[in-house]
Amino acid sequence: MFSSSGKVIRVACVGDSITEGSGAGEGMSYPAQLQQLLGAGWLVGNFGRSGCTLLKKGDFPYWNESAYRNALGFGPDEVVILLGTNDTKPQNWRYREEFLGDYLELAESFRALATRPRVHVCLPCPVIGEGNFDITAGNLSAYLKMIRELAFRHSLGLVDLHSILVDKPAMIPDRVHPGTDGAGEMAKAVFAKLKAG
Repeated sequence: MFSSSGKVIRVACVGDSITEGSGAGEGMSYPAQLQQLLGAGWLVGNFGRSGCTLLKKGDFPYWNESAYRNALGFGPDEVVILLGTNDTKPQNWRYREEFLGDYLELAESFRALATRPRVHVCLPCPVIGEGNFDITAGNLSAYLKMIRELAFRHSLGLVDLHSILVDKPAMIPDRVHPGTDGAGEMAKAVFAKLKAG
């Protein structure tokens, strides 16, 4: 599928290690599998950066990374943001009151591009059991509510990557990062959102 002008539709996948592909097999990140699903006429860019937070005051803000600058420079027509998991860590959780404001600013930085992309925000993948890497399910649940609110209030697309995996713990072997199969389920959900228009 091409845009009405015949040009390739560019999709920027923004996120942390889950977007980058940690946990999935080589070349099998969710953006890579999304590219396979979309096929010709689409170009998917993986702008994931391991460990990153959405919060500007987090311990590893996405804002400071070349991945963010590269995503802006990619000239996307569609942007898919998957952040918030690392924001549950204790050192980041204390800034949670700034999460919504920072998220809106990130979304608007993409909407302000000359390409006027559609921006979709994702409900992060579930954290299984007691979690791992200081990432906790309890804190994540609060962010899920915030992201839903953000999408509703500001007319952003919403992709629920939480519900599709919450009953499939085997697809998240280290309790945080989906494996190849889990990344495939994520790709299918994003694909459905993009194709729905």
